[in-house]
Amino acid sequence: MATFTMTHEIDVSVDTFWKIFFDDEFNETLFLKELHFPKWKLVDHKETDDTIVRHVEGVPKMDAPGPVAKALGSSFGYSEEGTFDKKTRTFRFKMKTTTMTDKLRNEGTVRVEPLGDNRCRRVVEIVAEAKVFGIGGLIEGSLEKSFRTGWGRSAEYIVTWARQKGLT
Repeated sequence: MATFTMTHEIDVSVDTFWKIFFDDEFNETLFLKELHFPKWKLVDHKETDDTIVRHVEGVPKMDAPGPVAKALGSSFGYSEEGTFDKKTRTFRFKMKTTTMTDKLRNEGTVRVEPLGDNRCRRVVEIVAEAKVFGIGGLIEGSLEKSFRTGWGRSAEYIVTWARQKGLT
């Protein structure tokens, strides 16, 4: 099982970060145009006084070693259920893959710490587990690389988006 933490310093306030994080247009642009996902869509978004619950589906651009790509298959995608707790300001998510569903576990948390008026640190903690004999570690390593690349690029794009929309 691979458990890892990513931190990104982002030139927006904590409030602006969360506003962008839950912006449907931002996410569609991020995943489809910036990260080149063949498919990404918001399935459901519900908000209460205490939480925001979001359900998305995606098919990521595959950049995996041959054995991993073969094991995951050409129809690999995921469904993500995430809940944002407004009191703790923590987003928790679980992903269910479309292939190897009973062998893969991907989940994590996102939280943001203030670093000043227009600066924050995003902390993302991820669990990526692949119970696949012989190549489980290779799959986990590939998932970690993919997560690190995508989350890193999203940190950069948040700043670009904020500037374009006049949020900074």
